[in-house]
Amino acid sequence: MGGGGQQTDSGEPAKGGVVGPVGGRGGSAVYTWEEVQRHSHRGDQWLVIDRKVYNITQWVKRHPGGIRVISHFAGEDATDAFVAFHPNPNFVRKFLKPLLIGELAPTEPSQDHGKNAVLVQDFQALRNRVEREGLLCARPLFFSLYLGHILLLEALALGLLWVWGTSWSLTLLCSLMLATSQSQAGWLQHDFGHLSVCKKSSWNHVLHKFVIGHLKGASANWWNHRHFQHHAKPNVLSKDPDVNMLHVFVLGDKQPVEYGIKKLKYMPYHHQHQYFFLIGPPLLIPVFFTIQIFQTMFSQRNWVDLAWSMTFYLRFFCCYYPFFGLFGSVALITFVRFLESHWFVWVTQMNHLPMEIDHERHQDWLTMQLSGTCNIEQSTFNDWFSGHLNFQIEHHLFPTMPRHNYHLVAPLVRTLCEKHGIPYQVKTLKKAIIDVVRSLKKSGDLWLDAYLHK
Repeated sequence: MGGGGQQTDSGEPAKGGVVGPVGGRGGSAVYTWEEVQRHSHRGDQWLVIDRKVYNITQWVKRHPGGIRVISHFAGEDATDAFVAFHPNPNFVRKFLKPLLIGELAPTEPSQDHGKNAVLVQDFQALRNRVEREGLLCARPLFFSLYLGHILLLEALALGLLWVWGTSWSLTLLCSLMLATSQSQAGWLQHDFGHLSVCKKSSWNHVLHKFVIGHLKGASANWWNHRHFQHHAKPNVLSKDPDVNMLHVFVLGDKQPVEYGIKKLKYMPYHHQHQYFFLIGPPLLIPVFFTIQIFQTMFSQRNWVDLAWSMTFYLRFFCCYYPFFGLFGSVALITFVRFLESHWFVWVTQMNHLPMEIDHERHQDWLTMQLSGTCNIEQSTFNDWFSGHLNFQIEHHLFPTMPRHNYHLVAPLVRTLCEKHGIPYQVKTLKKAIIDVVRSLKKSGDLWLDAYLHK
């Protein structure tokens, strides 16, 4: 973080509001954290990057990453998040100049909400080392081969039917190959969505639309606006859409008790670890995500993403209609989505669901990401099965890092965590999956206790 601010003699941040003249576009004013934190509401939002204060109130609607992800940092220091999400921060800073209204007063610390300055500085030093050692640079051959194996699976699934016919056993094998292809394409679109493959962001955007649109039939914009919120504030209630379960599940230790005290019972939550198997893995992609994606594309008039997704369905039905007819082709894609959904849910939830889930606590970037994230042991299978998201900690700390470098930075992250006493959790694949169910049962029991006795 630039500028290393000072504290008062007592060690506390300086109090008060505007210290200097109110600045406009020239950015001549100086502010305290108390003043910045007052502007953290809808319709009145400031944030701080490298000690510079920006008024983003009117600009949030034009933010390429969506309104919510940037609004989640209103009234806060957003330096680490800003650097993490933008492969070329210096280029993006050009767009921030008209929003500059001032800077923090010299007596103010660079960190807000009492964050550990040494920890923040140590993480930024690690970030600088990562950049110097080229760990943010991708190997094109890796991703070319990865795309190749996805396309090969697609071709083999279709070829299987052309050569040997549509018996039940061959149709099942075809479905498994297509589900594998869809799952692996899901991990690949994730790479392009995070701008971690190509040097130019525009190339990443185009390839992202190709993979998520043409290969999967989904929407790049829908994914971006949802997923970046998750990265910005993982496991933070009301800010991370991945823990917004629409009253179907209660998660963590706080939410179940809050629901129980308020006598909220939208579902029998003490049985959620059981009904999770019926409505979680089987239905997330084929029902919930599919409906949400098309609703979003139509409501936001996102015709480009809709056109990309339509090319997937056109290609799919052209390939499989001759074998199964209309009804059979619909049944096939539904079954493939059903299989893919199980794969997706277990991989994405095992890193986060058993971890801390709480309301906003204004933690520093490293602590916030580690409190809501864990890793799964490395192996060739685990790397492939999870799209290298078994290194979820490293991915969350450096979201634009190409996945083949996670294992290189992992020892450095672990050392930093040990220095500052931050738990760095690594689980076996089996334990991680079991912990998902255990965490649901624990939360359900907390809800029942609060519901009956408080």
